[in-house]
Amino acid sequence: MADAVRHRTKEGFTVLEIGGGIGALQIELLRDGASSATNVELSRSYEDVARELLVEAGVAERVERRVGDVLADPSSVAPADAVILQRVVCCYPHAEGLVRLAAQRARRVLVLTFPCRPMVTRAAIALANVWPRLRGWKFRAYVHPTHVVVTAAAGEGLALAERRVGLVWQMLVLARDA
Repeated sequence: MADAVRHRTKEGFTVLEIGGGIGALQIELLRDGASSATNVELSRSYEDVARELLVEAGVAERVERRVGDVLADPSSVAPADAVILQRVVCCYPHAEGLVRLAAQRARRVLVLTFPCRPMVTRAAIALANVWPRLRGWKFRAYVHPTHVVVTAAAGEGLALAERRVGLVWQMLVLARDA
C-alpha cells in the first residue's frame, strides 16, 4: 500500500487513513516524505499504543488522531492527497457510502484493501461472523463486490489505476489522473 501511495504522490503529500489502527502505515509514509497524516479510527483501544509508536518514531507532531465514525460526521474530515482504507471496507455493511466519502476526500489517490469474492473467502467470513452473532455483538464482516467499490469511487472522479488480488485480500488503487 505504501508503494502505491508513494508512486502517485509528490514529496510533502498529506495522508488520511480511515480505520488506521495504531498508525503503522502512516509512520512509514511520514518517514518516506509525507508532511502530515490524519487517522480516524472507530475504536479508542489503539490510542495508547499509537501515541507511543508516534513518539518513538519522532513523528507525533505531524499526526492528528481522531476517534469517531467518518460517516457520522463527514464534514470533520479534511481532504488529503492520499486516502487509505486498509481492511476497513469489510467492516461496513454498505461499502458505497464509505468509499464515496473516501473518494471525495482523495485529492490524488485512494488506496484500499478488502476481501476478494471467491467462494472460499465468502464462506470463511460467513463462518467468522457466527461468533459475534452468538455473543450478541453488532460487528460483522462483509465481502463487497469489487465493481461496487470501483463504481462508488468512479462516481467521485477516480479511475481504477491498479488492482492486485491475493488469496483473500485485494488492493485497489484509484487515482484522479489514472
